[in-house]
Order: sequence, then structure tokens, then C-alpha cells
Amino acid sequence: MDPVMVKRVLMVAYHFPPMRGSSGIQRTLKFARYLPQFGWNPLVLSAHPRAYARTGDDQMGEIAEGTPVQRAFALDTARHLSFKGKYLGALALPDRWSSWWLGAVPAGLRMIRKYRPDAIWSTYPIATAHLVGYTLHKLTGLPWIADFRDPMTDEGYPPDPAMRRAYLWIEKKTLRHCTRAVFSTPGTIRDHIRRFPEIPASRFVLIENGYDEENFASAATGTAPARAPGGPLVLVHSGIIYPSERDPVPLFEALSDLLKQGAIGPDTLRIILRATAHDEYLQPLIDSNGISGIITLAPPVPYRDALAEMLDADGLLILQAANCNSQIPAKLYEYLRAQRPILALTDANGDTAQSLRGAGIDTIAPLDDRSAIATGLLRFIALLRAGTAPVTPMADVRLRSREGRTQELASLLDNLGT
Repeated sequence: MDPVMVKRVLMVAYHFPPMRGSSGIQRTLKFARYLPQFGWNPLVLSAHPRAYARTGDDQMGEIAEGTPVQRAFALDTARHLSFKGKYLGALALPDRWSSWWLGAVPAGLRMIRKYRPDAIWSTYPIATAHLVGYTLHKLTGLPWIADFRDPMTDEGYPPDPAMRRAYLWIEKKTLRHCTRAVFSTPGTIRDHIRRFPEIPASRFVLIENGYDEENFASAATGTAPARAPGGPLVLVHSGIIYPSERDPVPLFEALSDLLKQGAIGPDTLRIILRATAHDEYLQPLIDSNGISGIITLAPPVPYRDALAEMLDADGLLILQAANCNSQIPAKLYEYLRAQRPILALTDANGDTAQSLRGAGIDTIAPLDDRSAIATGLLRFIALLRAGTAPVTPMADVRLRSREGRTQELASLLDNLGT
């Protein structure tokens, strides 16, 4: 491609390597990696690694060579500005990383003066990222894409009143001033068009999440732990289990019921909950339901190892409550690419279930119904043992690649002036 035609975009993203422990990293990382193929060079404005609870170098090599990355001053209020575990609430508005704004705005202005980008892109789920994007947009006049992914606010969310007010303010400012607002599910766009009728519908754009083929090729070369023939079926849930949005209590109760009935046991079924981020909440629930022989809480591992675990599992679990019907877990796309059967515990009317049904997956049960979960789990186990559990054909899976999603973003950037 003629280098004269290459444009630049400043990408404001809190989630970026060496951060570890969030699937949110993948969206920015892969956009930045593939954008040059489509005529856009990324400039990444992220946070200093001290702000991250966990770090690792396993994905640093995926940052495209030559990509400018500025890691601006940032603190985690809960860890750096607390005394005996307590901190001033005002220092954590809109979120615990609000101090990033103080470092990111001047750092972003320096990058804009040096590299002369053609557009700004900022990405949630850290609300401060949109605050940075808004400020840089107002100071420079550059067109601004606000990547919301999921809703910033919903009924009763965030639950803290002060944080909710801050989120609502940023959400409104962002929607009113951004050039385009990007969401990752159709339902979220519908909700926002309804909630903000004064915003032109043309401002809302869909770019879904996806999977990365390079990562899966690398993960497939690893050595999966050997499992004895005839051993228990292994199901894996990889990622955060939110106590509300992915409440596992009915699942645990269903497993307890089936265990008491003798329908399952440690010799026939094992469930690995990997990197839940809420082990201290989940372990007492597991113990009280008497299912510690079936469920294992496992710590975070490097991304490549997490993908390898998916590839080796007999089945993969999705948990998504009805209060997130307009959202789709990012891991769903990786699950589809792993070509392993999926048991989705989610509302039949939500975007997650609709996406799965569109991919040919019908092993779905409601997350809030212990009886339906028990029935769905037994059916899923029977399908696994018979080798007839549905799996999406690779031809359909390839339509969901991160490279394809990046092409959609590049097209959006190309047409910001229209």
C-alpha cells in the first residue's frame, strides 16, 4: 500500500498488555495489530502497568512492531490511595483509575502533536477512557469513535449512586459529542436508540467481538495435559464470573441435586472455573452445596494456555444472566473457534442465545432455573458421550475473526467524514 495513503488513529485503551486477566485486552490488541493491513497505523495510549492488578509478558509480542505505545501515569485508587483497605470515594469516580485522566490527557496531546493522527478511538469498560477521549476530542477537534462494547449504565447499574451519576454524565457526554458510537451487540444498539432518541440512529455502529486465528494456531502447538481414557468429562468456564451478571448459584444447586440423585459424580464429571476473579465468593457456595469434588476453582494462566485448555475440554460453559440480555460474552467467539461443544446457561430471549442459535448451537438452558439447568446438563452430557453435541462449522466460525472485525473498524474510520 502506498505509504502516503496510510492514516493514523490514536487508540485510548486502559486494557492493553502487559495487563493480564481480562478478555477486554483482545479487542484493542487485535485492532491495533491488524489495522495497518487496512491503511491505518495505530498509536496506543494506555496506562502505566502499576495500575494493573496482574501483569505478564505473554502477549507483549503480539503488539505489532513499530506501534507507538505511550503508558501514561495511572494509579489504582483501591491499591495505591487506600489506608487500611479504605479510600476516599471521590478518588474513585468514575472508576478506580480516574487518575489516569491526569496522565493520559497531556500524554495524548503530545502524541497528537508528534504523530498528527486523523482520528481518536477510545474504548470502555473503563469509563475514564471515554473521559480521556472526550477531552482530547474537545481540545483538538479530531473525529472521535467511542467504542462502548457493552452498556455503561443500565437499570440499577452501577449500583453505587455516586458512580452511577458519574457514568451517566460520561455516557451522555460521549454519545452527544462522539462521531460514532460502537457497540458489540445488536440489542445494545436497540437499547441506546430507545434511551437516547435525540441522538441520530446513524451514529450507532455494530462491530462484534471475535477470535484470533494466530492465537489458536499457537495454542494448538502446546502440549495439553494427558487425561486417562474413560475418565470424567471435563467442562471449562474460562473467565470472570460476576456474582450478579453470571450468578452461578442455580448451577451449583442443580449440580448438588444431580449429585444426590447419583446422576453425576466426581468420576463422571469435572468442571473447571478458570480465573473467576471471585473465588472468595464462589468457594463457600461450592462447599455449602457439597460439590467440591466436581468443581475446581483454577487461577489465571497465560492467554495461550487458556486457549489450549479450551481446545482440550470436552465442553465449554457460558454463564450470562437475563439482566445482560443485550450483551454477548467476548469468550463466546473463542469458544466457537475452539470447536468444542458449548452449554450456554442464559436467557433464551437474549443476544447470547440468539447468537448461539444462529451458529447452530441449541444446548441452552436458563441460568436462573436449577431444574432446567439439571435437565439441560444431563442432555448435554448425553450428547457429549454420544459424540453428537452440536459444533459450529468452521466456515461459519471464520466469519467471526478479529481480522474481519478490524476491517469493519477500518471502513468506519475511512468514512468518518461522510
